[in-house]
Amino acid sequence: MSLLWIILGLMLLVVGGEFLVRSSVALSFKLNISKMVIGMTVVSFATSAPELLVSLNAALSGSPAIALNNVIGSNIANIGLVLGITALVSSIAVDKSFYKLNWPVMMLFSIALYYFLTNDNKLTPIEGSILFGSLILFLILLLKAAKKEKIIEDVDDNLAVVSNFKIFIWLLIGAIALYFGSVWLVDGAKELATALGVSDAVIAATVIAIGTSVPELAASVIAAVKKEKALSLGNLIGSNIFNIGSVLGLTSIIKTIEVTDASILSRDIFWMLAFSAILIPLIIIPKRFNISRYKGLLLVVGYGLFLFFAFKS
Repeated sequence: MSLLWIILGLMLLVVGGEFLVRSSVALSFKLNISKMVIGMTVVSFATSAPELLVSLNAALSGSPAIALNNVIGSNIANIGLVLGITALVSSIAVDKSFYKLNWPVMMLFSIALYYFLTNDNKLTPIEGSILFGSLILFLILLLKAAKKEKIIEDVDDNLAVVSNFKIFIWLLIGAIALYFGSVWLVDGAKELATALGVSDAVIAATVIAIGTSVPELAASVIAAVKKEKALSLGNLIGSNIFNIGSVLGLTSIIKTIEVTDASILSRDIFWMLAFSAILIPLIIIPKRFNISRYKGLLLVVGYGLFLFFAFKS
């Protein structure tokens, strides 16, 4: 029964996230916001909504381990699973903005999260405000860099002519689906953890993290098969930054997130830091600015090892 709640919860999160993205973009067009700003801010925030709702619901319902490992596990899955499988399908070219801005910022956010958690075993509203404020600063830098390079994000123009009534209905469907999806997913995860005799943190870092990464994985693989640059390395790195800055930042502003499972700081967060750090040698050795199929295989094997040790413990 717990697996059924998890599957239903994930399905609702996918549906709710899609409707929220559509309504947010359509509303942004109504407010005369440029396509570039919509693509780099509105869409990014909207796609983080499922993770935000799951973490917030988990923190408020007394399961901080799920709130933390939902993000930590998702960041690991984005690199090990999504990037790895996408590279297996088709090698990925890496642009210079990766090591000039995106990667250093991701590492700063990851290290800041590690410091805040190890300092006092919790993420306080002040620390959450620092993370969220830093995310806003990063977005401002990103927008300035995009204007110089004249990057136009791929945003659906058809959403510019959507009626106000349809936008309202989409928002309503998205909000309801996200709410019930997050509740069912967290409840199902708790039940599954109890049934398997493992901690909430393990389920959050594996089952929930993989589940919330499925939409990104599907989009990445389809894009790779079609030889489209629909999902770049920059998008995945950006997603990891958003997970820490917006999901954990906003959740901890609303309620302090305490570390209740020792494995989060003794194991899981080091896996997240390792997967983030290994990207630099991967894009440098031996063929520069390229993540080839065998590098993708290394990432997938690494992710498999993470799952093995998570359940073995």
